[in-house]
Amino acid sequence: MKPYDIEVERLESMKHGKGSIEIDIDAQVLPRPARDDQPATRCLHLPVEYARSLPVLLNQQLAELDELQPKSRRSGRR
Repeated sequence: MKPYDIEVERLESMKHGKGSIEIDIDAQVLPRPARDDQPATRCLHLPVEYARSLPVLLNQQLAELDELQPKSRRSGRR
């Protein structure tokens, strides 16, 4: 597995459908040189303002998904 650094430059939009949430972003994806002392992983770099807004946007999308479920199947989040 190749390690990558992913740097989010801008959050574009979020939408849900077909059982998943899709986040449109502008990002740089750069291969990271593998080091012997670290396992091969991916690293996501977010500016602080995007990191703060991401949970808010996810909660909005989850609330919209909950409204689409019948009342007997709602998860009780809110």
